[in-house]
Amino acid sequence: MSKSRLRADGVTLGYDSTPIIADLTTAIPDGSFTVIIGPNACGKSTLLRGLSRLLAPTEGSVVLDGKEITARSAKDVARRLGLLPQSAIAPDGITVADLVARGRYVHQGLLRQWSPDDEAAVGEALDATGTRALAPRRVDELSGGQRQRVWVAMVLAQQTDLLLLDEPTTFLDIAHQVELMELFAALNRRGRTIVAVLHDLNQAARYADHIIAMRDGRIVAHGAPADVVTSSRVEEIYDLPNVVIEDPISGGPLVVPRGASVGAQ
Repeated sequence: MSKSRLRADGVTLGYDSTPIIADLTTAIPDGSFTVIIGPNACGKSTLLRGLSRLLAPTEGSVVLDGKEITARSAKDVARRLGLLPQSAIAPDGITVADLVARGRYVHQGLLRQWSPDDEAAVGEALDATGTRALAPRRVDELSGGQRQRVWVAMVLAQQTDLLLLDEPTTFLDIAHQVELMELFAALNRRGRTIVAVLHDLNQAARYADHIIAMRDGRIVAHGAPADVVTSSRVEEIYDLPNVVIEDPISGGPLVVPRGASVGAQ
């Protein structure tokens, strides 16, 4: 079994005493590009919030680096994992440069102030996301796609080995979606563990090496894309008639929806 710095052991997660996920166990393989898929309201983002310490389980535990994540301080967790939430909100009037620099705050302290290493980390994050030209602009002046890339830059500036991303391609056109997914894939190849919630099945199948498929608050399947993204499994999860063919680019599975009317007499 793969080693795992981050895992959930029998967790129950929910809101206002209403469980969304009950008694769920899973582990994120170290060094993997893990994508969580499933229909709306199946618990994908809830699971990611639990794994990131944003949401405390009412039962069970999330373990990060051998210790329950709720027993770690927020700053300690932020030094170990970076999180891009689904609906991030920037302070009024803040510039792109200042927002991305906030990714370095977890490394600051009474005896350690802003350093050349911090400046370099911010510059690398801006370059990686193609946002350096936006640095002097106010975040609230940007398009949705530009803002999303700036938030990714802030998470990258933390320079953690674990990245948790909740629908990171939201608001992006197809070209920028692919650009961002390629960036995450490159970070993964350089040793970072990536965990992302995605709606696009074919992006998941192309970029992930480990997929967690959910429905109704439970894990239906997990493993390599070829083992999880099958026609019968996709129909089970999404109630979507489909065929799965070979992706001509990656060689992995490619889902083609059939639609209710296709083939009807």
